[in-house]
Amino acid sequence: MSTPGRRLTQQDIARMAGVSQTTVSLVLNNRTDAEVRIAPETRERVLGVIRETGYVADPVARRLAERRNRILGVFTYEAVFPTASADFYHPFLLGIEECAEEMGCDLLLFTSARAAGERRRIFNEDSRVRLADGCVLLGRAVDRDDLARLLAEGIPFVSIGRRDDAGAPVPYVGADYPPAVRALVDRTVELGHRRLAYVGTGAGAESPADRMRGFREAVAAVGAEGLHVPVTGRSPGELLDDISAARASAIFVEEPADAVAITQAAGERGLTIPGDLSVLALGAPTRPVHVDVDFTGFRIPRREMGRRAVELLAELLGNGGGTPQELLACELVEGSTLAPIRNRSNVGDDDGRGHRRG
Repeated sequence: MSTPGRRLTQQDIARMAGVSQTTVSLVLNNRTDAEVRIAPETRERVLGVIRETGYVADPVARRLAERRNRILGVFTYEAVFPTASADFYHPFLLGIEECAEEMGCDLLLFTSARAAGERRRIFNEDSRVRLADGCVLLGRAVDRDDLARLLAEGIPFVSIGRRDDAGAPVPYVGADYPPAVRALVDRTVELGHRRLAYVGTGAGAESPADRMRGFREAVAAVGAEGLHVPVTGRSPGELLDDISAARASAIFVEEPADAVAITQAAGERGLTIPGDLSVLALGAPTRPVHVDVDFTGFRIPRREMGRRAVELLAELLGNGGGTPQELLACELVEGSTLAPIRNRSNVGDDDGRGHRRG
């Protein structure tokens, strides 16, 4: 129940009814049209909590809701149609579309022309972002100036992916990478691996930085030896040379497309996965892959993140403020590319060029 003297909020009602705040808002606004699908028992449960608590909707929030156009924007920093990268974004877009449909909202895709050959920006002289009630942002790297301006001008938005502060806290729903990476490190060490390598950038955007942080924290916690193998400008063979020189028996690959390439390079040298080298993939490929490998690793909850981003945006619009920040757990994937370490790791028994030592 609520604290004495504190006004009940939609969030309180949602928690007590076991539903999302979006559902409470729809029930309060008596949305019963065909575009909104709320199970009768769910609607009645919400109404029951409202009757029991004597909740009265905030009139300011109600007026904000009534003024909405029921148009939600989606801005993508990378092109998602019709390229191979759409495979990575497709689950996010499915979740966004499903939730918007349930709420009876239309989606407006913003692409904003590049300025002087630069990457996409939300704001330019013809910016139309205010046509929507609010906007969901998609992109592996989001422009910091765009975020700062959205915050400064009070334009409602939610970023898919954790974002650092941009002059103020940024509303987001992201994947909780560090615990997932730590769980994989713990499992790898339990199988006897002590020399582990992180293959990727490990820096720049929040997503790779969070993965790297989880790796470093886990390696330090278990007392294993961890090293970083940068990928920029390196061929799969060169990466494998670095891994061999470091005598690493297990690698944690930031981009699964790189994991595929390294696996193929290892096969060309007569190495087996996971017999000679265990390979763990940290998420879903953002680049096209043409070989299907059952990697051990984790699943990013992309569809769920898309849905939750729309729900949080609706809550922002209904409440007129706030900075929601949520991280969703990643699901570990068993896969077939992690095995107990051999007495001597074969990947470390060559001379760094794929030739066996005598």
